[in-house]
Amino acid sequence: MIPGHDEWYSALEERHGKELQRKFSQSTVAVCGLGGLGSNISILLARAGVGRLVIVDFDKVELTNIHRQNYCAEQIGMYKTDATEQNIRRCSPYTEVVKHTVRITEENIQSILSEADIICEAFDSADEKSMMINKVLTDMPSKILIAASGMAGLDTGNTIRTRKITDRFYLCGDEVSDVNDGLGLTAPRVSICASHQANTVLRIISGKSEP
Repeated sequence: MIPGHDEWYSALEERHGKELQRKFSQSTVAVCGLGGLGSNISILLARAGVGRLVIVDFDKVELTNIHRQNYCAEQIGMYKTDATEQNIRRCSPYTEVVKHTVRITEENIQSILSEADIICEAFDSADEKSMMINKVLTDMPSKILIAASGMAGLDTGNTIRTRKITDRFYLCGDEVSDVNDGLGLTAPRVSICASHQANTVLRIISGKSEP
């Protein structure tokens, strides 16, 4: 039986403390792209007690996604937004989820992300990454962006790091490896990078910052 909301919230307060959990619960975080990065980021933030998640992707779960993305075999064919919401409900039933089953473009990005305090960029496409970075940093001055670059292959996970570029822009990854250089993406290094992005979100909400 699923515990009630008050019991669930009390458990989070016991773990994080009342003030920190209040900050988590009152925050809205957008996760743009629900592949290997975004599907993991969403679950990590939901488990941490972030109150509202805006999840964005236009694609469906495919067999080739299962080896590195946070989906199960029975979810093949589902829209990633629906499958991610389903997974969030399983581990954090009281997280508010706002779904946008669309491709983010220069025309719709501001309306989709208008209510987010922090935005996680988790796209596969370099063009989409570049568009989001440029639009958020140029046209959305109240938003903080956490992007990713470099997580392919089987190099040590210790090369994946979080770097503060500006007060509003953080970059996670090794900033070197590329999916076209060999092995491609594997679940462990992708998950490490996703954890860096999720951890950076929580640090920012809590008032901490990267050096």
